[in-house]
Amino acid sequence: MPNRRDDLLDAAIALLGTAGVHGVTHRAVDAAAGLPAGSTSNYFRTRDALLEAVVERFAARERANFEDIAIAVTPTTPAELAKALAAAAVDSAGANRTLTLARYAILVEAANRPALRPQLTATGARVTAWFTNWMRLVGSADPERDTRIVANFVTGAVLHQLSYPSPDFDPTEHLTHLIESLLRPQTVEAP
Repeated sequence: MPNRRDDLLDAAIALLGTAGVHGVTHRAVDAAAGLPAGSTSNYFRTRDALLEAVVERFAARERANFEDIAIAVTPTTPAELAKALAAAAVDSAGANRTLTLARYAILVEAANRPALRPQLTATGARVTAWFTNWMRLVGSADPERDTRIVANFVTGAVLHQLSYPSPDFDPTEHLTHLIESLLRPQTVEAP
């Protein structure tokens, strides 16, 4: 159940996803949460402390979203996996657009603030583990490699959709082709 701290962090995530990292100030978070001035600084004395807590809250929310999908889906074919990943991509660019924009803003910020990386890495590792297992289930001979390739495709497709929205965004077909091509036996030509 959310509490005042979580309400502040959710307001900060919304700001991050709509105004970028520079829009996340103690005052702006207070206003976005509808709380008196000084509320955010009572919980997070510095901006760095606020951003670190935002990463923690953001990671928990994104992980919960992915785990909801992972619990409900057990793909066994490339088409089923593509459909599940496409649904997650559509959700990321649609219903969870602000959260996704916050993720991209946090990732860019982590390039300059290494202290943000451990929580992002831990969250990413859990999601990657689910995804790698899915790649195994559909028959990948190298699930770690294939997971990175497909995950990077999905990340790029979502980023493109966020930047250049299309009302008919559905990467299912492209994902199906990509996954099927990764699963095809590789032939080596004789010299």
